[in-house]
Amino acid sequence: MSVVDEQVALLSNYEVFSLLKEVREGNQGKKKRNPQNLATIVFETSKYLDKMPCKDQSPEMIETFLKALRPFKLTKAEKLQLLNLRPETDVEFHLLVAECEERFSEAEISSIMSILNPAQDE
Repeated sequence: MSVVDEQVALLSNYEVFSLLKEVREGNQGKKKRNPQNLATIVFETSKYLDKMPCKDQSPEMIETFLKALRPFKLTKAEKLQLLNLRPETDVEFHLLVAECEERFSEAEISSIMSILNPAQDE
């Protein structure tokens, strides 16, 4: 087996979580034997993702989130990290976004943080 294309697309935690949910639901009630390590991977990954923000996301929320971030010059990888991890503090944001201080003003960072965590503005 060889890798044809190393990175065809990036997957969000929500997409992985949804896929694993489908795998779990598809395997319920079936006597089909899946490899034991597949069941372990599905279980452990689902358990981890169940603690992440992706459990409360929907395709509509993700689309709205990405549209709100358009005015800011973030890379695809940075948007994905922000979507997956939803940093709650400026420090966490600075850790995820390369050269943050040079690229964004304090006002822009505040705007991005309010997009990431709208509940904190209330």
